[in-house]
Amino acid sequence: MKRTHLIILIGIAALIVGLLVFSVDFSTYDTIQSAKNKQGKFVHLIAKLDKSMPITYDPINNPNYLSFYAVDSLGGQTKVVYHNSKPGDLEKSERIVLKGKMQQDHFDCQDILLKCPSKYKDDKKMLEQKMKEEVSSK
Repeated sequence: MKRTHLIILIGIAALIVGLLVFSVDFSTYDTIQSAKNKQGKFVHLIAKLDKSMPITYDPINNPNYLSFYAVDSLGGQTKVVYHNSKPGDLEKSERIVLKGKMQQDHFDCQDILLKCPSKYKDDKKMLEQKMKEEVSSK
């Protein structure tokens, strides 16, 4: 094998490895407790909105400040501060994916992804009810 062929193969292999490293997101979801142990490091949390605690959002005075409390599946709770406008269906979402860094007393969120409830749950129940009625009437 010629020396130039060997160099080209090594270059192609390095390019493939580089593309794989930069294209894959190696982040995993953390719990609130594990995020507290990683103060200042960027993490992803999956949690629910704690509806028993207040949501602070005043679009007239400061439209880029939202704070609320989130609870993860293990029961950990933290205050979340988001410096952007409030997502539309925050209260309706089943789960919330929070991306950001844990600070001393709160989670400083940079991005919020809402996992919305299925809008077809009620429709499915109604469809099943209609099907049962049609079958019984025949």
